[in-house]
Amino acid sequence: MGFGALFQLADKLSSPLPVVAAGGADRTVLEALAIAQRRGWVKPILTGSLPAIRDLAHDLDIDLDEFRLIEAADPAAAAVAEIKAGRASLLMKGQIATPELMKAVLARDIGLRTNHCICQVVLMEIKRDSRRFLLSDTGITIQPTLDQKADILRSMVNVAVALKEGSDHELPRIGVMSATEKPTDSMPDTLDAVELARRNHEGELGGCIVQGPLSFDLAYATDAGEKKRMEGAVIGAADGMLFPNLLAANLTVKAIMYTSDCSFGGVLCGAACPVVFMSRADSTETRLNSLALTLRMLTASSQG
Repeated sequence: MGFGALFQLADKLSSPLPVVAAGGADRTVLEALAIAQRRGWVKPILTGSLPAIRDLAHDLDIDLDEFRLIEAADPAAAAVAEIKAGRASLLMKGQIATPELMKAVLARDIGLRTNHCICQVVLMEIKRDSRRFLLSDTGITIQPTLDQKADILRSMVNVAVALKEGSDHELPRIGVMSATEKPTDSMPDTLDAVELARRNHEGELGGCIVQGPLSFDLAYATDAGEKKRMEGAVIGAADGMLFPNLLAANLTVKAIMYTSDCSFGGVLCGAACPVVFMSRADSTETRLNSLALTLRMLTASSQG
């Protein structure tokens, strides 16, 4: 399921869902939420400096009558409080830095902490190749442990399952990424990839097919497998790519974003509610994509 289908599903929501943006004084936040509100997706809530929000909305000719505004010196904490109180269903990262948001999300007792590893999952659509796939963790965990990688993998599988259409019951195919397809002691992440594939094969990581280590070309392109004489269900057909660390994932996703004809959006998994999560540098279109993806995660979990 791509973003077109996600938009159609959001258009069919029986009622709009309350979403709170932490740091509302941002052009793309206001534009995306105004569009989503008109389409019946959401009831927007903004936290932050109200004079700054109102001035920017005035400059953009955006009517805030359908928005609820909360003055807050700490926009992230105020937004998380709305989730905890049940007044909002979704959290959106607005014009604040990721560490500021994560401080509020991970705050003990008053945050959205769970026993899962929090990670960003990005849905990427490459238009040239009519190809779509997930990437993680592209935004949070710097150097995940083996067990954290297993948890991130499960989150990615949950997103992949939510994106399956109709009677498509194929197991998500996950590539565990590295710079080489050959396990070697000098690259410990390749050994982690072998272990994750073993856990999958023995049923510890069910509901998916895992193969690794794989280089990006092997996970993405069938002809790469033919040239390298590599076989497997994930070769050239990865539904999701699990990266060894934040550096590799973030550089890869941003390189694709800025150099290819693509659409993308991201969701933060592992918190008490899904979080609309992308960079402050992203466009209004990307915010809408991320919101549609996150709405799908929320509705799919409630249906499940």
